[in-house]
Amino acid sequence: MIIEIRGQKVLLDSDVAKVYEVETRDVNKAVKNNPDKFPNESYIFELTKDELENLRWKFSTTKLSKTRVLPKAFTEKGLYMLATILKSKRATISNAKKW
Repeated sequence: MIIEIRGQKVLLDSDVAKVYEVETRDVNKAVKNNPDKFPNESYIFELTKDELENLRWKFSTTKLSKTRVLPKAFTEKGLYMLATILKSKRATISNAKKW
C-alpha cells in the first residue's frame, strides 16, 4: 500500500481508510474539518491529474479508475495526525502504537 510520490512515502486516502477501518469519505471529511492539523505537504497533499494517471498506468488497478476526485496522499506524520482525529477503534489502536 505504501507508494512513493514527490519523493515521499505515502498512503492514498482509500488505503488509509482500509487501514483505519473507515470509509474514504470519513478520512477526507476529517481532513477537511481539521485543516489546522495538516498545515502543509509534509502531512498530506492532493495528487495531480498527471500523478493519478501515472499511478493508474503503473498499477493497473480499478480502484484508482473509480475515483471522482483526486486522491489525497498521507505521509507518516499525516497518518499519525489523522489517527488522533478519527473515532474508529483501529485508528485509536494505531495511534497508541505510533506507527
